[in-house]
Amino acid sequence: MGRTMIGEDIALTLKIVVAGGFGAGKSTLIGSVSEIRPLHSEETLSESEAGSGPHPSDTGGVERKTSTTVAMDFGRITVHAGLSLHLFGTPGQDRFRFLWEELCEGALAAVVLADTRRLEDCFAAVDHFERRRIPFVVAVNRFPGAPDHTEHDVAQALDLDGGTPVVLCDARDRASGKEVLIRTVEYAGRMHTARLLAAVG
Repeated sequence: MGRTMIGEDIALTLKIVVAGGFGAGKSTLIGSVSEIRPLHSEETLSESEAGSGPHPSDTGGVERKTSTTVAMDFGRITVHAGLSLHLFGTPGQDRFRFLWEELCEGALAAVVLADTRRLEDCFAAVDHFERRRIPFVVAVNRFPGAPDHTEHDVAQALDLDGGTPVVLCDARDRASGKEVLIRTVEYAGRMHTARLLAAVG
């Protein structure tokens, strides 16, 4: 989190982490909303990784994916005058999980992108943020042909704590992605305020 002076106004910058399973749409979401050219660190998938098979190379539901993030994605969006978000996308494959801790340092909140064809891929991210008490929103990326589930169904399947928001989105659409980020900031604000009041109450 950072603050800079612009004239008489204070510009606030918040860090948001975008996580989720392999091929869930993290790079797509950041790319669709970022007002700068997003930074991607990707490598081409090997033939075994691009095919189907057990984890970590299983790509069921994302057969056409030919590259994967190996360090992070980065983008920036101005939500409104005086408030901008720096977006950090985590690598999706298990072998890059060691990078999550550093990427989450100083984060206000997180978005967990979910693909209903592979909901189990969300468990690692959900567990990571719950254990570190980082507020997060689950954003269900609606892929063509994917099973259609309600927000309540997804919350139950992921065994989310009560009150954790679940929203439907299209990661390719800027307006949809921006709405997810606004919901995330609003939820994080409520959570941090509640914790502060509980600490001093």
